[in-house]
Amino acid sequence: MRTLGIVGWSGSGKTTLITKLIPLLKARKLRISTIKHAHAGFEMDTPGKDSFRHREAGVGEVMVVSGNRWALLHETEKEPKLDNLLLRMTEADIILVEGMKDAEISKLEIHRPSLGKPPIWPNQPDILAVASDEPLDNCDRVVLPLNRPDRIVSWILRLTGLEITRVINS
Repeated sequence: MRTLGIVGWSGSGKTTLITKLIPLLKARKLRISTIKHAHAGFEMDTPGKDSFRHREAGVGEVMVVSGNRWALLHETEKEPKLDNLLLRMTEADIILVEGMKDAEISKLEIHRPSLGKPPIWPNQPDILAVASDEPLDNCDRVVLPLNRPDRIVSWILRLTGLEITRVINS
């Protein structure tokens, strides 16, 4: 499956950008899925609800199902590798992976110099482009305007080959 990592420091705007990219990609009739990395433990379940009680009782997995969605909650001892997570995903044209800086996939970094954090790209050759809200004169990667998600989508389509695929299949 085609994957693209969207990485950057906390507060850089990864989620904001992804939520702007998704409708633009979907407008091209692409099937989009996402994987969101959470740095700390997170809770999707509500204390006191049956599925929460099942997990608290010790199950390794609990699936919650309704008429319009389902979710599988899986308890784990250590963070799983991206390859294993991708095996659980339904086929999509592209999966955007938010976070997971160390995953071995092509990445786009969101870099805002105003945050005062150092860029990630100098130490990661798999970061192919950087989206920023300021000029980056010292960047040796493709630099994209963060406030132009349409330009970022064009870059993604070229990178993944989906630009050609959609023209052929249209």
